[in-house]
Amino acid sequence: MTNLLFICSRNRLRSPTAEHVFASWPGLLTASAGINRGADTPLSAELLEWADLVFVMEPMHRRKVLSKFRAHLRDTNLICLGIADDYEYMDPDLIELLRARVVPHLPGQR
Repeated sequence: MTNLLFICSRNRLRSPTAEHVFASWPGLLTASAGINRGADTPLSAELLEWADLVFVMEPMHRRKVLSKFRAHLRDTNLICLGIADDYEYMDPDLIELLRARVVPHLPGQR
């Protein structure tokens, strides 16, 4: 199993959508979190240590994760998807974008 962690600002739209989209893929376990105060599921060291691949939506998320949690990333790949906060939860355009940008990083997809 490969553990995927998706991170956005408040864990309300983009990262929960990604978690849901990839949850049913064979061989994957998914979780999501937010980096900002008031996130529905705040990012924690435990989540980062659990993850094999960490996907952030924007460069600022990457900077915040590295700033606050660098020691907990170990050899974990931290991948920026470059997806702006322009989508609602489960927006079909967001789902299409997530599939296009996440799948190439999944095991066996290269």
